[in-house]
Amino acid sequence: RRPVHTAGPGRPPCDSLLVTHPFHPLAGRRLTIVSERRYRGLGLVFICEDGGGGTLTLPADFTDLGRPAGNRPLSVEVLVGLVAALAALKGLTDQEGGSSI
Repeated sequence: RRPVHTAGPGRPPCDSLLVTHPFHPLAGRRLTIVSERRYRGLGLVFICEDGGGGTLTLPADFTDLGRPAGNRPLSVEVLVGLVAALAALKGLTDQEGGSSI
């Protein structure tokens, strides 16, 4: 598959992005964008400087330039994580003698 270089529809070009995915090791960090690519089946990705002399690729949805969280579809992975979080909270409240969830 060949990447298609694009500036992104309806968005002004910018030189940096904020990593917003809560479980990404660089969450909360602003990274410099080197280029953008669109892949069939993967969508828009950003190639960014990693701060150590290399680059990394981030899906747009992992950044502040992706779709807002409220517009993202729920995935199986998100639901599995939610179930695990609720089970952990239930275990904590059961141990403390509190009410169950």
